Amino acid sequence: MEKDLNNSVGMVQTQFLRVVQADSPLILQCGKPLGPIDVAYETYGTLSPNKDNIVLLCHPLSGDAHAAGYHSPDDRKPGWWDWMVGPGKPIDTTRYFVICSNVLGGCRGTTGPSSINPASGKPYGLQFPIITIGDMVRVQKLLLEALGIEQILAVIGGSMGGMQVLQWAAAYPQHLHSVICAASSSRLTAQAIAFNAVGRHAILADSNFCDGQYSSRQPPDRGLAIARMIGHITYLSEQAMRDKFGRQLRKKDQYSYDFNSEFAVETYLDYQGQTFTEQFDANSYLYITKAMDYFDLVREYGSLQQAFQNTNSRCCIISFSSDWLFPPEQSEEIAYALAAEGKEVSYCSIFSSYGHDAFLLKEPELAAVISGFLQAAAERARTGSPLLPAVQPAHSPKTSPLEQAKRLRIDYDLIDSLIEPNSRVLDLGCGDGQLLVQLIQNKNIIAQGIEIDQNWVIHCIRRGLSVIHRDIEKGLEDYPPDSFDYAVLSQTIQTLKDPEKVLRQLLQIAKKVIISFPNFAHWRCRLQLFFKGRAPQTPQLPYRWHNSPNIHFLSLKDFDHFCAELGIQIEKRIPLQKHTAAPLGFWPNLLASQAVYVLRKVQPNTPADSDAGKLK
Repeated sequence: MEKDLNNSVGMVQTQFLRVVQADSPLILQCGKPLGPIDVAYETYGTLSPNKDNIVLLCHPLSGDAHAAGYHSPDDRKPGWWDWMVGPGKPIDTTRYFVICSNVLGGCRGTTGPSSINPASGKPYGLQFPIITIGDMVRVQKLLLEALGIEQILAVIGGSMGGMQVLQWAAAYPQHLHSVICAASSSRLTAQAIAFNAVGRHAILADSNFCDGQYSSRQPPDRGLAIARMIGHITYLSEQAMRDKFGRQLRKKDQYSYDFNSEFAVETYLDYQGQTFTEQFDANSYLYITKAMDYFDLVREYGSLQQAFQNTNSRCCIISFSSDWLFPPEQSEEIAYALAAEGKEVSYCSIFSSYGHDAFLLKEPELAAVISGFLQAAAERARTGSPLLPAVQPAHSPKTSPLEQAKRLRIDYDLIDSLIEPNSRVLDLGCGDGQLLVQLIQNKNIIAQGIEIDQNWVIHCIRRGLSVIHRDIEKGLEDYPPDSFDYAVLSQTIQTLKDPEKVLRQLLQIAKKVIISFPNFAHWRCRLQLFFKGRAPQTPQLPYRWHNSPNIHFLSLKDFDHFCAELGIQIEKRIPLQKHTAAPLGFWPNLLASQAVYVLRKVQPNTPADSDAGKLK
C-alpha cells in the first residue's frame, strides 16, 4: 500500500532498551520488586546539540510507543497521534526531538503481564505485581537516563497520559521546563472507577481467562471486547453518538425482534471491541486500568497544592467541554491548584462535541494551543524571554467594538503607571493580553490573566502568557488571600451580573484592585439622551442598546457611593477625558469619559473615602 508521507515522520522503527537489570530490581510502589524491565520506545526528529529540544509523549490507555509514522508500507493506519506529531505539525519534528515509550505493564514491548517471568519461564499473567502511574513514570525516567537525557523541554499527554504528565510535574519538577496535560485528572471520579471495574469484571468472568494464564490461541477476547465497549462509551459524548448514529438500523429497515446487534451504534461497538482484542492484552487492561484507579495526587501529597509546590515548569492544562469522563471541572481544579501556588499556568476549555476522544481527534483549537504553548516554551528556554514576538496569528478573533474600547491607550498607559515593578498582577477579562504584555515589558511583572473567550485564551497562550479560561463570576475563591499585589478589572465591571461579589473576592485575593469603566454620566451621554432620547453611543460605549454587554449603567458618583456602602477604601480616583490622561479638577462626573480607580480593603480604624458626594 502506497503511503502519503507528506508532513509525516515516515517509516519508523520501535527500539528496545533494558532499563532495570534482573539482579537489581526496581521496588514498585506496592512494595514488590520487578526486574528485569525492558522498554519499547520510538523517537522522531533530531536531537539538538544542546539537548534542549526534547519532548516526551505519554500515551493513553490504548496507545503505545508508536505515536507517529508507519512501521511498514503495509500499515493501514499511522501512529496513534500522527496528526499531532510530524514536520510542520503542532509537535513539529523539524524543531523538537520527540520520544514516546510504551508504559510499564503494557503489551507492546515494555515489560508487562504478557512478558516472561524469569522465575517460572512462563508469562507473568496475574503473578505480575500491581503497578501505579508513579511506577510508569519512574520507568520513563530510567529510560531517559539511559539515553543520557537530563532535561525535558515538555512532557505532553492526554487522558492516562495526562496523569503521567502530572506525576512528572509532582515527582521530578527539576527535570522539566514545561508540561501539557489534556483531558485528564489528578484522580478518577467514583463513576470512572466504576466503569473500569465493570470492564475488569467482564474480563475476569470470561471462561477463557484461566486466572490470567490463557493461551494466545484462546484469549479472553469476549471479556476484553466488552471491557473495550464499556470504555468506548465513556470516551464519546451523547451528542457525538446522537449525531453519528442516532437510532439508525444497520443494513435494515425493520426491527428483527431478536438479540442480535441491529442498531448502528451496536455494530459500531462490536467493531471497536473486536478490533481492540486484535491489538491489546487482557491482563494489561486489568493492570493499567487499576493503575489509573490508584492514581490520586491528593492522597499521595496531602493536597494538589502540596503536590505542585516544587514545580517550576510552565504548565498548560486543557479540557474539552463535552468530556464527561474527565470533566472540565477536574482540569480547572488542577489549574487553580497550580495558580494558588504561584506557578505559571494556562488553562483552556476547548468547545467540542466529541467528548473525551476529542484530544485524539484533529481539533484545530487543540493544535493551536499545543503548538503555541510549545513554541513559547522553546523560545523561553532558548532566550529567557517570557514572550513571543507580537505576531497576530491567523486564528485570532477579530477585535470587537468592546475590545477596542478596552484597548484605548489612555486606559492602559495609566494603569501601567499605577503598578509597581516586579509585582504579581492578575488581569481579569484580559482579552488579547495586551495590558499584561505591556506590564511585563515595562514593569517586569509576574502576570496571570483570566478570560472567558476561548479564542482570546488561545491567542494569549500563543504569546507566552499565563491565562485561565474561566467566567470570573463563577468565583475566585480558589486563590488564597493576597495572592496578587494587584488585580485589574479593565472596562469589565459594568458587564458583570454581580459586581459586588466579584469586587469583594478581588479584595481578598489582591492587595490592591485597579478598576476602569466608562462613565455613563459623561456630557456626551447626557446630551444624546436629552436631545435624541436614545441610548448613547460613544467610543467608550460602542454598542447599541440591544447588543451591548454592558448590563449596569454607572457614573463616577455611583461607584463612589458603591465603595462607601461596601466599606472599600478608594486610594486613587482618576477621571479621564477621551484624549488625555490628565486628571480633571472640575466636574469630573460630567467631563470624564471614563475613570480609573485604585481600591484597597479598609484597614481597622481606617475610614473609607468619604468625598463621594463632591462629584458633579
